[in-house]
Amino acid sequence: MSSDFEGYEQDFAVLTAEITNKIARVPRLPPDEKKQMVANVEKQLEEARELLEQMDLEVREIPPQSRGMYSSRMRSYKQEMGKLETDFKRSRIAYSDEVRNELLGDDGNSSENQRAHLLDNTERLERSSRRLEAGYQIAVETEQIGQEMLENLSHDREKIQRARERLRETDANLGKSSRVLTGMLRRIIQNRILMIILAVVLLITILVAITFSVRRH
Repeated sequence: MSSDFEGYEQDFAVLTAEITNKIARVPRLPPDEKKQMVANVEKQLEEARELLEQMDLEVREIPPQSRGMYSSRMRSYKQEMGKLETDFKRSRIAYSDEVRNELLGDDGNSSENQRAHLLDNTERLERSSRRLEAGYQIAVETEQIGQEMLENLSHDREKIQRARERLRETDANLGKSSRVLTGMLRRIIQNRILMIILAVVLLITILVAITFSVRRH
């Protein structure tokens, strides 16, 4: 399981490095190449998001006692992804302003005002995104705690069931022992009764023999 996660990590590292390089190149490219580069970066960002989703699924499958380290790494990757998206938005806004100025012939002051307004909106969106991310992280941690509690309850239930089985086995063994002791006691009583009967018969035989012997004399 961890090997799959590490494989996704390597792919994510390579992909984000390429995206970072391309975002930095966008402002310096000619208009035609910029358009193609922006589309390429959008595609790679989508691939990076899919990798993050796969990594998140892998983390959920890792046992709770080993999940903490991977969860911390996931938070770092998500922050890196958010920074890339922010950088790309700013680069794309600058690109859009440049194209619009070329088409409409806007003056520099208007373009700067629009850019400032768009950047302000972008920052607001980023703050909202961070709040949503924090809420999502809290939900994930709550889910993990719930899973750990369910696992602990499951272990406790198994222990109780094993204890009940041992009690049943003990009761069964006590029942067998009781039956054995009862049988032994019954045989002892029977043997004693038999010995008493034999003693009485022997005594009667001796008395009869003595009686016959006295009469003959």
